Amino acid sequence: MTAATLPALLQRFFTERLCAQMQASPHTISAYRDAFRLLLRYAAQRLGRPPTRLRVEDIDADLVADFLAHLEAERRNGARSRNARLAAIRSFFRYVALNEPALLLHCQRILAIPAKRHDRRSVAFLEAPEITALIAAPDRTTWAGRRDHALLLLALRTGLRASELAGLSCRDVVLGAGAHVRCEGKGRKERCTPLRRDAAAVLAAWLRERGGAPDAPLFPTIRNTRLSRDALERLVCRHAGAAAASCPTLRAKRVSPHVLRHSTAMELLRHGVDQAVIALWLGHEAVETTMVYIHADLRLKEQALARVATPDASPGRYRPDDALLAFLEAL
Repeated sequence: MTAATLPALLQRFFTERLCAQMQASPHTISAYRDAFRLLLRYAAQRLGRPPTRLRVEDIDADLVADFLAHLEAERRNGARSRNARLAAIRSFFRYVALNEPALLLHCQRILAIPAKRHDRRSVAFLEAPEITALIAAPDRTTWAGRRDHALLLLALRTGLRASELAGLSCRDVVLGAGAHVRCEGKGRKERCTPLRRDAAAVLAAWLRERGGAPDAPLFPTIRNTRLSRDALERLVCRHAGAAAASCPTLRAKRVSPHVLRHSTAMELLRHGVDQAVIALWLGHEAVETTMVYIHADLRLKEQALARVATPDASPGRYRPDDALLAFLEAL
């Protein structure tokens, strides 16, 4: 196998597989790119050869395992980041296995590397008084305050992702009968989310003030460009800090655009909306994803417990009458 095989396969993987065949999103492509930049630099340093002279056989299961350990030990990456890098490497070697059958066994050893288990934290969300305080936080006497008020209200009423909020254009808001907002979510799936009356009224006033072209960003910066995800994150954090003055419980929470999305899901769940509808509302691929919100809300569990009647039987422990069963019970 020539020295150019690995660079050629990697270039084809990004241009043909990810871009042309899978039509991966820019976020996916950049995440995979960063994973291979780190891997190739690590392999070049360890093997003493530049990346262009590396062979596919040089990236074996042992090197990949050591690279993953390096991410955690030296770069202080958590298990989630480590697993994301591994997912990118697996995707490439699945592509290699399909295109280079002679390397099938080599690829299988890498594909057998397991993802690392990690603690699943309960989702964070805002309670109703915290939502009210956050929506009221922006100074609506200014242009930026009216923009932020409309943005926060839309985020909390629809549960859109940060990328979906930043990607909205003026034409994506449909007012009148059946008011809704259109967006393109993960996997380039388009969906429509209905708007409540308060959100529709605020957006109608904002669109009149905004006065942009149909393809202009719905929530622009002062330079009339789209908000970046970092700018959106800072915007939410700033107003959460201001809202903490009237709602002190916000001081103990790290409020982000994704926390607003979780808050929408919890509001829908507490009002009795079916999990399948919530999954469609949020653009989840599977209904099972919505289960995390049930686990997160202690109030729902307490309501379920209250519906369970206490049995009339007197408490006691079962005592087997057989000697062998008694022995097993005692183990």
